[in-house]
Order: sequence, then structure tokens, then C-alpha cells
Amino acid sequence: MALGPGLAGATEGALGRPVAGMSVVPGLGIVPPEPMTIVSLQQIYIDGSISANRGVPIGGRTSLGVDGKVAFTLATIEHVWGGVGGWDFASAITLPYVWEEVTGTFSVGRASSSTSDRASNLFDMYFTPIVAGYHLSKTDHIALSFNFWAPTGQYNANALANPSLNNWTFVPQVAYTKFVPQYGLEFDAVLGLQFYTRNHATDYQNAPLLTLDVMGLKKFANGFGVGLVMGTVQQLGSDSGPIADRLGGFVGRDFAMGPIVTYDTKINGKHPLSASLRWVPSIASTNRLKSTTSVQATTTLAF
Repeated sequence: MALGPGLAGATEGALGRPVAGMSVVPGLGIVPPEPMTIVSLQQIYIDGSISANRGVPIGGRTSLGVDGKVAFTLATIEHVWGGVGGWDFASAITLPYVWEEVTGTFSVGRASSSTSDRASNLFDMYFTPIVAGYHLSKTDHIALSFNFWAPTGQYNANALANPSLNNWTFVPQVAYTKFVPQYGLEFDAVLGLQFYTRNHATDYQNAPLLTLDVMGLKKFANGFGVGLVMGTVQQLGSDSGPIADRLGGFVGRDFAMGPIVTYDTKINGKHPLSASLRWVPSIASTNRLKSTTSVQATTTLAF
């Protein structure tokens, strides 16, 4: 029931805000009909790279490949307001903290030199002013939301590792949840578009991104569940700006897939508590950080 921003890095740094396979969570298409508050804590860790035969726009320069390690801690609070005319409404806010280590290789005359940078601070905040849910049936649910990232983190145009992307990002999104109770199955999907404003510090304009994450779960009577997560990020058009133009628009896309384990219970018999752990490495990637390690742990409590 918690909103999942699913983020890291920058298109300008070869990743963008979304991480394939991280934004879909169980029950994402459901907005509860009764007022309640939902608190969620997520931990995401990504370790990936782009090979040295590709130029990467980062820190206002072009790196020959890049290696990146990123850890995010995201605390989300969502309030469900209630319903009108068959629709149920909620709002949410996410406070993210980031640790990242980035290594790039830059040409110095006829030679090249590797440079590493670290950052650890509050990241850009994520807001969901409105999410509207509709129950198509007892087993089919849909939720429409408008979300945005605000450039609230610290930013240094010359740094390789930054706790901000230095742009606003607007994310309309639709989520769908389907239950097949006779078999203990659940299917979730979330489709989103991300629109970036220009980073005026580097004159870099990220192209819009289309994201699609899907998940299938088999749930058991003891509260545990196992399933498969698949996700893709597809860039719509070319990036623009002096560096992006030299790199042919730096059009990126990727596909990730991996397993997930979930657990659901109730505290004192009435407060739903959910936890999940997933590993969703990159299967294929172009002009985006290809991750061998892409892990997310989530805990959610409703009251």
C-alpha cells in the first residue's frame, strides 16, 4: 500500500531517478477506502558500471565509462483521506538519504586519469500531492497519481557524486493490482513517465523516461510470499545540451529482472505490517548504469 519512488543517480550520470524493478510493490494499485496512515522505510543498494568504451556525461564533463555504488534510505509517510464517488484519495511525502561513490576516467592530454568522489547527505525530496484509487472489482484495483521530485539536496556542478540532480522531475503514474485468491496469486504493475527540467548549472536537459515495472507473487497461508519482478526504463528521445549533443543524445534504456520474497502479518491483530526483499540486477543496459547488485528491502506499517 506504500508509494514507491524507486530512484538513484541521474540520466546526466547514466541512471536517472528510476531504477528498473524498484518502483513496484505489493498492493500498489490499492488505495484503502478507510482513512489511515501508512509509514514505509526502504533501503536500496546499487553497484554498477558502464564500460570505458562509452562516454558518460557527469560532473559537467565526459567520462570514459563510470563505476558507481549508491545506497538510498527512503522514509515515506502516506495519509489516506477517504473516498468520494467511488474514488479513494491519499497523499504522501518521502524523505531520502543518499550515500554514493562514483569513479570516472577523464582524458588529460594524450593520457587518462581516474577520479573518485563520494557524497553522503539528504537527497532530493519526493512528493505525491494526490493519488486516486478505484476498485474495479473485489480483485481488480487501479491507482492514478501525480508525483514530483524537488531539487532540495546540495549540488555541486563539478562533483561526480551529488546528493541532488539539480532539476525538478514530474512523474504521472498509473498502478494496477489484481488478485487471484483461489490460487493465492497477486499481480502488480506500475507505468510512469518522468519529465525533467533543465539542469542550468551544466546546461543539460534530460529527455523524458518511460518506466514499467511488473511483479507476480505467490502468497502462502503463513504470510510469506515469493515472486518475480521485471522492470524496464526506456528513454523517449535524446538528451540535449553541449555535452549531450557531443554524445549523440546519450539515449539510454535498460531491463532488469529478479526474485522477491515478502511477508505479511498484523500487529495486535489490527495493524498490517509488510516486509519484502528483492534482488533485481540488470539483464541488458545501454547508456545506463548496468548493475550486478541491485537490492531493495522494504518495511511498511499501516495504522
